[in-house]
Amino acid sequence: MQSDQTPKILYVEDDPGSRTLVSRVLRSNGYQVVLATDGLSGIRTAIAEQPDLVLMDINMGGLDGYEVTTRLRSMPGLEKTPIVALTANTMAGDRERALTAGCDGYIPKPIDVDSLPRQVRAYLSGWREQLSESQRSLYLEEYSRKLAERLESKVIELEEANRALQKLDKMKSDFIALAAHELRTPITLVYGYTRLLLVNDTLKQEEQPTPGGLADLSRRIFSAVNRLNEVVNDLLNISLIESNQIELDLTLTSIDEVVQEAIAELSPLGEGRDLSIELVGLDDLPPIKADRSQLRQVFWNLLSNAVKYTPDGGRIRVWGRETNGTLDVIVEDTGIGIEAEEQSRIFDRFYVLEDTNYHRSSKTAFMGGGMGLGLSIARGIVEAHGGHIWVESEGRDERRCPGSRFHVLLPVSNNRP
Repeated sequence: MQSDQTPKILYVEDDPGSRTLVSRVLRSNGYQVVLATDGLSGIRTAIAEQPDLVLMDINMGGLDGYEVTTRLRSMPGLEKTPIVALTANTMAGDRERALTAGCDGYIPKPIDVDSLPRQVRAYLSGWREQLSESQRSLYLEEYSRKLAERLESKVIELEEANRALQKLDKMKSDFIALAAHELRTPITLVYGYTRLLLVNDTLKQEEQPTPGGLADLSRRIFSAVNRLNEVVNDLLNISLIESNQIELDLTLTSIDEVVQEAIAELSPLGEGRDLSIELVGLDDLPPIKADRSQLRQVFWNLLSNAVKYTPDGGRIRVWGRETNGTLDVIVEDTGIGIEAEEQSRIFDRFYVLEDTNYHRSSKTAFMGGGMGLGLSIARGIVEAHGGHIWVESEGRDERRCPGSRFHVLLPVSNNRP
């Protein structure tokens, strides 16, 4: 017991009325009282508060009082803390079961408000209830059997929950794939008709379209349809990757050309951003057997990600090296960086670093948003090529901007020209 402080009592109880009554009685007698409403919060509170005594309800949902007591007995600093069952379990053998689980005492409900402070004081002073060896052996066997049965039932529940989650996940993936396919037809029609408007001779003659005029509106529609098409393609790509149905058209491919094509596609979207993009030594890398369009998507995603998280005036550098039969292509930036605990999670589908309440659909605006699919798609494509992708960063700092380095490791083709 903490001699220089008022004794601290933790009361683990799921019934609000009992919590109120016991806490008032103990506080009126000079004790500190902390409360927990279930078994898990009881364990967390005991670890955090290190109480002088624990009053434990037995009949709680989730982890019951027996299980919580047994768990507390194995935790550093709590092994010798007195734990007293305060319970409505008053049938024959209930006291013995509580003591077998690790309790030091047993107080039946309803409590005697006059006796409770005296009982608590006795347990704080070192008094403990005891079981005979024969009783302990008998009830320990029963307790072990019940724990095994409970564990078995929990395993069955977890297996059923896992099957339900897998079914739900498949339904979601199927819905995404079907929705994307259904959206493609109207998008294709709108895209085609808008292109016809844009190539119309009359509209082409307007070098500076009148705001709100036909040419201006046509260009706006075309830009919006392009963005919608990107979203649909992302959804289709992630559904193919998840179902292991991604198909690769393998040809000898130059990394330098692929990266330059990705930059050419990205540059018009990044107008207004004061960023420099530098390619170093990519033209010296050997060709690899890869799907050119899919790799272009990988580097477009990585470059757009670098653009989004690099403040104006920053630099993006793409370079590579051949090592041990692989190409290591690095996309590095002088952006805000990524926290260590986020560096593996950013490749998960639909994982977004920023608060979605501040989401913006721009792919290149600083701190612009997205659907959280770009890096997941990049990982799926790279792994389909037999490669590996990862990120390195010192952490996130929006002032210092430590930057990030994305590595794309790809096997080198043996069929060099």
